[in-house]
Amino acid sequence: MLVAVICVVGCLCGFILFRKNVLRPGYVPGADQVKLSVIIPARNEACNLPHLLHALKIQTLEPFEIIVVDDFSEDDTREIAESYGVTVISNPSLPEGWTGKNWAVWNGYLQSSGNMIAFLDADIRLVPRALEILIMARQQAGGVISVVPFHYTVSFGERLALIFNFLGVFAFTSPIEKDSPNKGLYGSCILTTRADYETIKGHESVKGEMLDDLNLGAAFRKAGIQVTNFIGYGLVSFRMYAQGMRSRIQGFGKGAALGTSKLKGGTIALIALWVIGLVASETFFLFLNTSWWLPLFMGYLIYMMQLFYFVRYVGKFGVIMPILHIFSTIFMIVVMLYSVYQVVFLGHVAWKGRNVKVGSRREL
Repeated sequence: MLVAVICVVGCLCGFILFRKNVLRPGYVPGADQVKLSVIIPARNEACNLPHLLHALKIQTLEPFEIIVVDDFSEDDTREIAESYGVTVISNPSLPEGWTGKNWAVWNGYLQSSGNMIAFLDADIRLVPRALEILIMARQQAGGVISVVPFHYTVSFGERLALIFNFLGVFAFTSPIEKDSPNKGLYGSCILTTRADYETIKGHESVKGEMLDDLNLGAAFRKAGIQVTNFIGYGLVSFRMYAQGMRSRIQGFGKGAALGTSKLKGGTIALIALWVIGLVASETFFLFLNTSWWLPLFMGYLIYMMQLFYFVRYVGKFGVIMPILHIFSTIFMIVVMLYSVYQVVFLGHVAWKGRNVKVGSRREL
């Protein structure tokens, strides 16, 4: 009976954490008068940029300017960006005290002149009405908004990120975080007015932080500016870490351990209960000759159905992964252990050929 309760309670925690806060079409007077600067930091993003830059060219709301910041790329990032006729700037040498992405975004901002700014990662993909609806959503919500993109996957290795995606959505849609002073933003897609961004001194205020998006959100909150997070279902998507298993482990590992420190205790507790119930249910095959196997297996099926329900709004992970979610859980555990190892024992995290020191938060 106890194991059944653990699985059911854990599953219920998932329903508490998940909020279907999707972007919806609407009309806001004056939204079409916005001068939008799109800033894209890019380091070795030749495979991703064509998708985003093409999408930006066919938007129903034309950006005022598109700025790609080439962050010492070793591939064709710069040439591809230039072929789309956007503004391309070379990121200056990284100064002491800055992390690479923060420095790239900051230099993009310095070259921009729009009254609203969209910070987009190079792997973002947009439907033609996305910018128009993003601007309307920001006008309605006020303050700054961010979007957790819908995750498109192709290979089995990419689909192993299923559980990680759920944990990310839980963290950004949790109702407990609504009034948190440390409420974070999702860095792949952020939209803010220039005035609000300058009020908090932009990315300069978080220049040494590995988790720039979470700390940026906290800076907005500290300044009394509203922070609202949406899920990108139907409008904003990405294909994340498609360059292989190493990129996925490093990508998820760079923030897995550090990110939990920004969440409120209630959110951490609910996520922990959800994970405990999930992991418990996935051990049913170890207890086939005991009375525990049936309640654990029923818990496994309950989690499977919950994953199928939520995944419609989270990403495209195929049919097999929600059924065999144990493989995604193992991947999540391995990455979490790797992340803890980097933070606690190495003192730095690795990403895109750079090591970012956690203590002093400078790049090596």
